[in-house]
Amino acid sequence: MATTSVPVKQTAAAPGATVDVWRPFRSEIERMFDRFANGFGLAPFAGARFDSPFTLPSPAVDITENETAFTLSAELPGMTEKDVELSLTGDTLAIKGEKRQEREEKDENFHLTERSYGAFQRSFLLPESVDRDKISAEFANGVLRVTMPKTALAAPKKIEVKAAG
Repeated sequence: MATTSVPVKQTAAAPGATVDVWRPFRSEIERMFDRFANGFGLAPFAGARFDSPFTLPSPAVDITENETAFTLSAELPGMTEKDVELSLTGDTLAIKGEKRQEREEKDENFHLTERSYGAFQRSFLLPESVDRDKISAEFANGVLRVTMPKTALAAPKKIEVKAAG
């Protein structure tokens, strides 16, 4: 099973805000998902965002956490690493992709040409504990796997409780 590395573009946050006419509608939906995610212990990634009301449905994403890292896995069937762009701007990790399919059949009595294009974009607000400089991504068998190591400061530290007296 061959895996291919996917580059993570890192850019600074834009100095000026752009106007987003859909923001009021998206904000309410995002708050609803945030409340839902908080109820299931998914608070660090509760900031998943809908980037455009006119894109194709977002890919299925699983996010797991262990003591050293968060791992995001996105199912992107029929795509390759060349179809996917991963970027980090400030605290926002964005996954963009575009799939193009063309099919052509020719016969003596007919000629069939089908084309389909689709794009998606999905963004995640990263928790403070992610070491942004060590994020890596791999793509294999239609699955994008993004590994986000935690900073040393995020490691759990046991604090001894002593009896007063």
